[in-house]
Amino acid sequence: MTPHFRIGVFLASVAAFAALFAAGLVRLHPFGEVHSQFTDSYAQGVNSLTVPERHITDAVTAVNFDFRGFDTLGEEYIMFASVIGVALLLRRRHQHHHHPHPQDRVPGREISPASDAVRLLAVALVGPTVVFGIYVVVHGQVTPGGGFQGGVILASAPLLIYLAGEFQSLRRVAPRWLVEVAEAIGAGGYVVIGALSMFGLSTFLTNWLPLGRPGDVYSGGMVALIDLTVGLEVAGGFILLLLIFLEEVLLRGDPV
Repeated sequence: MTPHFRIGVFLASVAAFAALFAAGLVRLHPFGEVHSQFTDSYAQGVNSLTVPERHITDAVTAVNFDFRGFDTLGEEYIMFASVIGVALLLRRRHQHHHHPHPQDRVPGREISPASDAVRLLAVALVGPTVVFGIYVVVHGQVTPGGGFQGGVILASAPLLIYLAGEFQSLRRVAPRWLVEVAEAIGAGGYVVIGALSMFGLSTFLTNWLPLGRPGDVYSGGMVALIDLTVGLEVAGGFILLLLIFLEEVLLRGDPV
């Protein structure tokens, strides 16, 4: 397959996708309007059941981790599989060229050192970023947020440490083995929590914890635990990707 043929296939695919996307946008109803009896009844059902039956004040979290919690489990494992795929694709270079202390420099490219202002701001933001990320994770059943959003915020804290220092600083605060273990625990924790329901002769992901009081951090039963596992998996996955990509860049100049 020649490069010109690949470019032609790519342009044709982009054109077809753009046409379908534009057609879909044109036929969209104005934001906030419901023109389907099914979606209208579904929305009303979620709003009417979230607080009385689940004691959750954030309807999105109730849908993600309770009403359709099994689907969300699949979404989490899509990311888990993606991270595994990246690690497998880049594993050969790391196995044959092991550098215990790679330098934060790429041969043939000048890298300007970070200014004192960037370092100071990055260090100052690490603590608030971690606190805010934990807050978003644990308050998913109360306010908009949860494990997916909070996990991404938590993953940005090691990035700030890298910006404030060098690659060795990142490796010290986030060792790769520890990040891999955390991601695995987060991914498996969701399954374990759901499977525990089956020991009580119930169905998978049936709540087995007290629902608590609506508006409380401990409300929603086991949804709060699921949020924690998802936050751990998402944070671990993104940090692991950051480590893998940085290692690949730092080792790119080595002979194959």
